[in-house]
Amino acid sequence: MEIIYAISGFLGGGILSYFMWDKALHSKKQKIVSEAEAAGEVIKKDKILQAKEKFLQLKSDHEEYINEKNIKVNNFEAKLKQRETGINQRREELNRSIKDFETSKHDVDVIRENLTNQLELLEKREHEVEALHRQQVEKLEVLSGLSAEEAKTQLVDSLKNEAKTEAMSYINEIMEEAKLSANKEAKKVVVKTIQRVATETAIENSVTIFHIESDEIKGRIIGREGRNIRALEAATGVEIIVDDTPEAIVLSGFDPVRREIARLALHQLVTDGRIHPARIEEVVEKVRKQVEEEIIETGKRTTIDLGVHGLHPELIRMIGKMKYRSSYGQNLLQHSREVANLCAIMATELGLNAKAAKRAGLLHDIGKVPDDEPELPHAVLGMKLAERFKEKPDICNAIGAHHDEVEMTSLLSPIVQVCDAISGARPGARREVVESYIKRLKTLEELALSYPGVLKTYAIQAGRELRVIVGSDKISDKDSEQLSFDIAKRIQDEMTYPGQIKITVIREMRAISYAK
Repeated sequence: MEIIYAISGFLGGGILSYFMWDKALHSKKQKIVSEAEAAGEVIKKDKILQAKEKFLQLKSDHEEYINEKNIKVNNFEAKLKQRETGINQRREELNRSIKDFETSKHDVDVIRENLTNQLELLEKREHEVEALHRQQVEKLEVLSGLSAEEAKTQLVDSLKNEAKTEAMSYINEIMEEAKLSANKEAKKVVVKTIQRVATETAIENSVTIFHIESDEIKGRIIGREGRNIRALEAATGVEIIVDDTPEAIVLSGFDPVRREIARLALHQLVTDGRIHPARIEEVVEKVRKQVEEEIIETGKRTTIDLGVHGLHPELIRMIGKMKYRSSYGQNLLQHSREVANLCAIMATELGLNAKAAKRAGLLHDIGKVPDDEPELPHAVLGMKLAERFKEKPDICNAIGAHHDEVEMTSLLSPIVQVCDAISGARPGARREVVESYIKRLKTLEELALSYPGVLKTYAIQAGRELRVIVGSDKISDKDSEQLSFDIAKRIQDEMTYPGQIKITVIREMRAISYAK
């Protein structure tokens, strides 16, 4: 029995424990399921939120893509409309051109018919004029006792020499006009043919005026028995003229560097107040070194300003010496700088080396400032100096050929020649008294205005061209040609001027009416 009770108790405890374990397990399972469901809800919400964000991003990208497509489509439509508008405009222009052509064709036919009628009328008048001319010739033969051939022979003989001279003048003018009117694209032809004539009447500087505060200083400069002025002349090589000119002393000498040394030395001596032969020699030597340093500094500054590098030091010194040299009253350094810039501009226009052209333009007149100055033309001497200091052959040739002493072998040579002429011949470059220049232009206009039938005259191009306006009711076309010839001949006979003067006679027909 006890065993049965024990087994029953064991079974009852097992069953009870099973139910209790199952209940606990079910409770734990419910808890796990609940937690899992809560976590699932959180994950679900996150996924939904991410999906919405992704959707919104995709929607935004799609809208942006659609907008870009729309913009491209709109631009393409605008281009198409613009092209269509252009095509329509061209079609309208073409239609107008066709109409204009048809109208002009009709006008040409009318004009041709009018011209034909006028030619017929002109032929009739020519016959009448010839008959009248024969009658006049016959009357003249009877009155003069000479036949027409004899009179013609005498007239031709009397005008033969003058006609030859005028023919050569007209030939030269026609050649010049042909050169100037040549095609701009023919670069080499233009470079070879452009020539300018520089002014021949200019003043060469050979004196410097030294101004002083009072005439008492003149006695101190002269010194006892003239010893100071003799010492100064011996030290500088310059003639010092002390005369009655108030507050001025004249320094005369062919070498501008010597004159500059004498001027600076006089300035220091007068400022210092100690003027005696020993002091004069000391000051002159000191000033000579200062001027030499200034010459070198001027040469360096010039080459830097123009961008010309690699020159030999001796060439730089010669460039500096140009500051104290004038050519026909024109400062040689300023002239060389101007020629260098003109050469660079012209070379650039012609597609050549602008730096080489500027270098050649700067050095083209170095033959005017050597120390020894042998008996050679300055262009040839400058070429030899450039060759000595290792300049390139085209540079040397441009220097030597700018006055045609040697043959031109490169395109730089005519460029330098032309720019040298331009710089020297332009108005105001070389010295000419302003009053005489203005007087010459006024005389030129008054000379032409003295002829009957002339209404107005204008001297232009710095006096190189004279335009004469005549009355159409007073002078005919044939008389205009004769007037131009007469004015040119009178200018040649009565006036002195540089280069040549072109006389242009203008005859204009005007018809004026008033609508009331």
